Amino acid sequence: MTDPTDTRDTGPRVGTPLWAFLAGITVIGFTALVVAMLRLDAAELVELARTSLFWVLAVLVILGELRPVMVSSAAPVGGTYPSTMFTFAVLLHFGLSVAVLMQAVAVTMNGVVTRKSWHRIMFNIAQSTLALTAAAVMLGMFGIVPTPAVPWVPGGGDLLAIGLAGIAYFATRATLVCGAVALHERRSITRVLKATVGPQSLVYAGLLGLAPLVVVVMDHSPGLVPLFVAPLLAVYFTATLSMRRDHQAMHDELTGLPNRKLLIVSTEEALAEARQDERVGLFLLDLDRFKEVNDTMGHPVGDRLLQMVAHRLTHSVRPGDVVARLGGDEFAVLLPSIRDTHAAREVAARLRAALTEPVRLEGMTFDVDASVGIALYPDHAPDFELLLQRADVAMYLAKEARTGVELYQPDKDRNSPERLNLLGDLRRAIDNHELRLHYQPKVSLGTGAVQGMEALLRWHHPTHGPIAPSEFVPLAEQSYLMRQLTAYVIEAALEQAAHWWHTGLRAQISVNISARDLLDSALPEQLEVGLAKYGLPPAAIQLEVTERILTGDQAYTQETIKALSTLGVPLALDDFGTGYSSLIRLQGLAVSEVKIDASFVRRIAESEGDDRIVRSIVDLVRSLGLRSVAEGVESDEVAMRLAEMGCDMGQGWLFGQPMPATEATTWLRDHFGTDAKIEYEYPAEVGRSA
Repeated sequence: MTDPTDTRDTGPRVGTPLWAFLAGITVIGFTALVVAMLRLDAAELVELARTSLFWVLAVLVILGELRPVMVSSAAPVGGTYPSTMFTFAVLLHFGLSVAVLMQAVAVTMNGVVTRKSWHRIMFNIAQSTLALTAAAVMLGMFGIVPTPAVPWVPGGGDLLAIGLAGIAYFATRATLVCGAVALHERRSITRVLKATVGPQSLVYAGLLGLAPLVVVVMDHSPGLVPLFVAPLLAVYFTATLSMRRDHQAMHDELTGLPNRKLLIVSTEEALAEARQDERVGLFLLDLDRFKEVNDTMGHPVGDRLLQMVAHRLTHSVRPGDVVARLGGDEFAVLLPSIRDTHAAREVAARLRAALTEPVRLEGMTFDVDASVGIALYPDHAPDFELLLQRADVAMYLAKEARTGVELYQPDKDRNSPERLNLLGDLRRAIDNHELRLHYQPKVSLGTGAVQGMEALLRWHHPTHGPIAPSEFVPLAEQSYLMRQLTAYVIEAALEQAAHWWHTGLRAQISVNISARDLLDSALPEQLEVGLAKYGLPPAAIQLEVTERILTGDQAYTQETIKALSTLGVPLALDDFGTGYSSLIRLQGLAVSEVKIDASFVRRIAESEGDDRIVRSIVDLVRSLGLRSVAEGVESDEVAMRLAEMGCDMGQGWLFGQPMPATEATTWLRDHFGTDAKIEYEYPAEVGRSA
């Protein structure tokens, strides 16, 4: 088993329970070591040292102590050293004194080679000595007390004694090491034992089970003992490959941090172990200026920055806390035990302080900051999914308010239990590709030519049937799922655009994104990669954002908008007229198209007020050199009025309702072309465009 304090070399703080435990075990273990050495006859040891077998065994024990057999990537489980087989064989053949001597030398050399601190080396010597002593006591109960002068060779009737001695050895090491791990990581020893005993017992059973065979070979043909290295190597490499696969499945490839899967497991364990007077904290961190590095220095440097951030975060938390990377520049920190909200804020401040230290890469200095959202169990949520969702809400508040750190505030979260259940269903729908895009045409009001297709998201829930976008899109917008949902929609839209463009139907697809998406510095990169993947020009896709972006602080979104403009992807302003936009802000936003909200368009034939509003918007948009699009066009009269006003395009049921991809493709083939005209036919039952 590995030393539980691998991640810290300074040693436990004096007076802490961990310090008391390690000190106590070290004193008891070294006392047992001294007693064993006093019982060793020097003349017998000298005589034994003259044999080649002694040195072969010593070398095998030392080599076997250098690299453990790893059976799991989980930190509490650790590894098992192959030296166990040879040390136990020495115990059976030559007795306790020789076994503890060889083991102490091997552990010391391991500590020197791997640069372990003195307290770790001493603890490892002590716990291995106590384990060998426990095994020797068990053998002694059966009258088996080997010495160098009178070595012992097991027979067929000694299986019970050997088995019980092996159990005593394993149980002692498991208890001592798991006790140290539990104190070091502030975890329940029962949980640590459960995570350890299963994987470790199988390896120990194999190693300890081979030890009697090693003894028999030592007695009959000592020169064949090194052959036992062959099966050990096979076990070692097999376990290493298995562990590597396990590690890859549970860890982020770039930073080596736990990924979402391992974070879920760790959080569920922490929630199960949580004491009544303590809380479990889940932090969500998003880097605020990470894109500057990627744009300035390129992705390799950006990757190095993420690795530095991971290093700083892991060295800013306590042993037992978990730092995970969820993707991109988003990290999570799990605190299995936290006193209260004040302590949680202190940890968050420490994390931000560590990150804000200037970073020097490729001769340039970068300032990196992070927005941190905090959610606590049981105060804010009872399970992982809800904790993550509410930490995400808090992080969004921190980013929006530019405060750096925010605790989850229920009064600022509009999610109900029903909506949260829907959020979980939505996540599964995204993972299972259950969402579909429908397409509604945009038509020139002057010529009737097709100008593009707007992608509208549709979700048919397996239980509840069709779910309106007005129900699930705002829910996603307030949660950690928005980034994933937007990526899903953009990928689907680009794939459909590629199908159309490469078959001659060069219709621009418009995709709705939220103001929150513009806070995501990875959005332009995703579009750039997607356009290159499908061989499309930037004009093949257009992004639509709501007018709310003009009423908020554009400091964070401006960077993404500028990157989209540089890429050449056009931007449209959706639902114009429903907010409180200023002319200055509209003029300063890099949009090429303004969509007039359907609530005004539908009533222009009956309401003079709405007619004046729409006419004013059309004139305003034209004066700024932008295109105007009227939403909700459902009659010939409305279409003609809009055309007379000078509105460029119309969209609504008059031209076509939202259609699945196959129907939209057929519709485009029937109507696409420079000379194609749309015959306005008012539908029998007028619906409302979503």
